[in-house]
Amino acid sequence: MSGWNKHKMEQVLGCGLSRRDFLKGLAVGGAAALAPCLLLQPRPADANQNYEGGYQVFRNACPRNCYDTCSIKSYVKDGVVRFVEGAPESTFTRGGLCVKGNSYVRYAYSPDRIKYPMLQEGRGSGKWRRISWDEAMDRIAKKILELKQQDGSLLGLALTKYSGNFGITNYGVEGLMSSLGYTTRLVGTPCWPAGIDAQNYDLGNMWCNDPEDMAKSRYIIIWGANPAWCSIHSMKFIYAAREAGAKVVVIDPVFTQTAAKGDEYLQVVPGGDGALALGMCRHLLDGELYDKAWVAANSVGFQDFAEYLRKNVTVDWAAGVSGVPAERIRAIAEEFAHAKPGTIWIGYGMQRHVNGGAMVRAIDALVAMTGNVGKVGGGARYGHLQTWGFNYNAMIRKPPEGSKGFVGAAGPKGEFDFAAGAAAPAYTDRALNINKTAQEILDAKDPAIRMLWVSCKNVLSQDFDRNKLLEAFKKLELVVVVDHFFNQTVEQADIVLPVTTIFEEWTVNVSYWHYWLSLNEQAVKPMFEARSNIEIAAALSKRMNELTPGSCTYPTEIDTREWMEKEFNKKIYDLFGIASWEDLRKGPVKARMPQAAWSDLVFATPSKKYEFKSELCAKNGHKALPEYVEGRQPYDKLRLLTPHSKFNIHSQFQNLDWMMDFNPEPIVYIHPGAAKERAIKDGDAVRVFNKTGEVRLKARITADVPPDTLLMYEAWYKGLTFNCQNLVDDTSSDMGKFKTGAPGVAIHDQFADVARA
Repeated sequence: MSGWNKHKMEQVLGCGLSRRDFLKGLAVGGAAALAPCLLLQPRPADANQNYEGGYQVFRNACPRNCYDTCSIKSYVKDGVVRFVEGAPESTFTRGGLCVKGNSYVRYAYSPDRIKYPMLQEGRGSGKWRRISWDEAMDRIAKKILELKQQDGSLLGLALTKYSGNFGITNYGVEGLMSSLGYTTRLVGTPCWPAGIDAQNYDLGNMWCNDPEDMAKSRYIIIWGANPAWCSIHSMKFIYAAREAGAKVVVIDPVFTQTAAKGDEYLQVVPGGDGALALGMCRHLLDGELYDKAWVAANSVGFQDFAEYLRKNVTVDWAAGVSGVPAERIRAIAEEFAHAKPGTIWIGYGMQRHVNGGAMVRAIDALVAMTGNVGKVGGGARYGHLQTWGFNYNAMIRKPPEGSKGFVGAAGPKGEFDFAAGAAAPAYTDRALNINKTAQEILDAKDPAIRMLWVSCKNVLSQDFDRNKLLEAFKKLELVVVVDHFFNQTVEQADIVLPVTTIFEEWTVNVSYWHYWLSLNEQAVKPMFEARSNIEIAAALSKRMNELTPGSCTYPTEIDTREWMEKEFNKKIYDLFGIASWEDLRKGPVKARMPQAAWSDLVFATPSKKYEFKSELCAKNGHKALPEYVEGRQPYDKLRLLTPHSKFNIHSQFQNLDWMMDFNPEPIVYIHPGAAKERAIKDGDAVRVFNKTGEVRLKARITADVPPDTLLMYEAWYKGLTFNCQNLVDDTSSDMGKFKTGAPGVAIHDQFADVARA
């Protein structure tokens, strides 16, 4: 017991950072600029700022699935986090936090947090009762041993985990599964897999320039990304480039807040991005405006690509497919070719189509043929994992002696495949597609999946075809969820375990976008009975071994700070120029890497050059060239887009009462023309429906969306049944399996209709 109780929680909620302080803080930081076309731009913190009252200051880092991975300073008094601010030492975040980061204190001290292990008597009934950690571990351990005895293996135990907490020690969840034996893993990623594969085929790896070097760009195309909401710290470098004379072009189906800040906006037909990029390439080829010297020296397959363009692509054709006028295609292509360096930011939403990987390859080709790869201020920016070389001590665990598992060469593979190259064992875990979770659970046999462990993920808010998921959950005999809040997945759990927030655990964080490393210190003791993921693993291991000695190899006693220390190695220290992890207590540090990815122009492809023509891509079932691939055919009257909001990251944050003040209910955005055809007025209650399901919500009429498109932001609202996954099926994107173990999912190739409720 940590000493936390209801009385202490009420004391905390009545002091420190109040909701009013939160709103004032956002206003001071510029993050309350929520009116249309205004940017959430944080005000830089003062590195010499002093506060009265004798606060202890701790280093933390946001571990959510976000470009910015903000470095945080937490101010603690009397054992309570009173407020937070961005760490001014980072030149990327520069002391600012977004609206979500500024709400972290409320997140940790929310009265809605899960405080104790709980047992639900009748899944979905809402009849919860508090149980002890001992009882929870006993129930779970006995079920695991029962599965092993009855099935002869633990393949009936499945893990689904993703991006709710990217703190490195949280890979201990995978370590727990490995320490139990060979299990079933739901692998892959719904986030960015098609683009990862595409860049691996073209460049040999996914590696983007330092985002801070965008300030040195002369031409910036933001293609299918909305950093004004989803990477606010990147915007200052875009602004700096524009102030120095750069042009900023935004290409997106929706007139986003980023589009409002651009110099020019091109509204592309969803799924037509590849045609648009190829049309630009054809125009540069015809005008001999491409960088002949760069192409000759640093690429292979360009002549084949040029031949494909001449035979199959015209600018007028590209205009017809993409919806962008031919004269603008020609003009933007010429401007991009002449402005050196030029860069394209490739958003993750753009590749969430059945042709997503092919579209990324086409955009890569445009950047490469203009000679903008390997240049400061240039590049095809997508993401990177160059700074993720930790030990993964918490993850890499041996199975118990004599464990049996899946027989075959195809074991699980994830986007962070750190153990690649290790000798394959006789047995492996069983790998199933995370993007088809419902169908995989329904179809799994020999053995069937009977138990599911959920961590760092809200399955029933974020996975696809929710109605099918509910059907699949009925097959499960035990569902264990580790979480902070009673979300829609917890509603369908048997046991829920309370997990620590960022202020209550030791870990370390890096970004898949910028180059900074941040320490996450334990600023306060775990509240109520919350435990970190690795402490939960240790507790389960202890009970497993009490019941059956040798049944789990995970350590039974853990010092969480020591385990954080074990993630570091000499390569990490050298990369970041530090002697010890303790140096991070002074503030975040930046990797000592070139600002420009591929600056030596030695690529990681088989040819060691940029590959316009990839035989590896062809071997894996795709076109060798970045050819046009047609999008998904509509199956309903309107396209449905479900992108990210500024108030939440997937199903996190929006449930907080402070966020509800800003964004109290879900909205579907409808073009005036589509609304008029259906006699829908602004503010009407409507139902959006398709072959997968339906949702009911309020309509907002706006010309910011295309005439044939509906838009609603994904989110979990506390107390509301809204769930956009009722409308999203699990159709796969074209790529993703090569590097992440499973193809992506065509989230934005969905269709629906709308009517007044």
